[in-house]
Amino acid sequence: MSVKQLGRRLLQIVIVLIGISFFTFILTYLAPGDPVRTRYAASGMVPTEKELQEERDRLGLNDPVLVQYGRWLGKVLHGDFGTSYSNGKPVAELLSVRLLPTLKLAFSALILMLLVAVPLGMLSAVYKNTWVDYLVRGVTFLGVSIPNFWVGLILLYVVALKFSLLPVISTGDGFEKIILPAITLAFAMAGKYTRQVRTAVLEELNKDYVTGARARGMSEQEILWKQVFPNALLPLITLLGLSLGNLLGGTAVVEVIFTYPGLGNLAVQAITAYDYSLIQGYVLWVALIYMVINLLVDMSYTFVDPRIRRNERG
Repeated sequence: MSVKQLGRRLLQIVIVLIGISFFTFILTYLAPGDPVRTRYAASGMVPTEKELQEERDRLGLNDPVLVQYGRWLGKVLHGDFGTSYSNGKPVAELLSVRLLPTLKLAFSALILMLLVAVPLGMLSAVYKNTWVDYLVRGVTFLGVSIPNFWVGLILLYVVALKFSLLPVISTGDGFEKIILPAITLAFAMAGKYTRQVRTAVLEELNKDYVTGARARGMSEQEILWKQVFPNALLPLITLLGLSLGNLLGGTAVVEVIFTYPGLGNLAVQAITAYDYSLIQGYVLWVALIYMVINLLVDMSYTFVDPRIRRNERG
């Protein structure tokens, strides 16, 4: 990727972030509910209408929406994501504390998924239309069909409650407390990726270079791992990047089920408390991470596919 292309992509990221932040701000402004009244209710206090209005004035919630957005955007451009309405802490601090546990969970789920999906997908492709293929495809159908929250509840009941093999509550400290959430997230992904690997490998096995490799006397194992697998890897890189972005922003249900202290759990708490500043910061952070991951995936093509390097040099 040239410097000009990189600059264009970075400019696109900035424009998209501004658009996302504006629409999120408008939606939170139009949403029913009052963060000030909710905070007082959570503390057990019964404020008067005068106290509510004074607190709204102090927080700037009575200003026009465009004024509120402009003030918030100006602070964000200086690295200040505001202060949480619900607990009074800086939004950036709350998000940074929860980011690392979510990253651990996302990467653990991806690693578990790859350990299952790649061997099964290649096995299904090599033994196409045999009982092995039908069995793998049946299992993947179940993986794609069953929702994550149901898998999480079943694992929680059987593994944690019935047999007490793992803790019920995942605090994020210690490897054993991340196993069940990671398995829950990896379950559905494994079904989808197994099918993707199978399709990619089958396409490569039908190409002329595989026939040539067999004619030269190469073993099937060498053809599969040295020739077919690297060529089938490229489309999977895009899917992995998208999946990592989705995991960072889409783990809320699983995190709530296992009481895991990640970004998703924090977002649910923010929505429940009508914490507009925290919601805005969360959406902006997740969108930024998602787009940066996509940019890194596109840049990685140069290193994975030699044809792209040759085209760039030419």
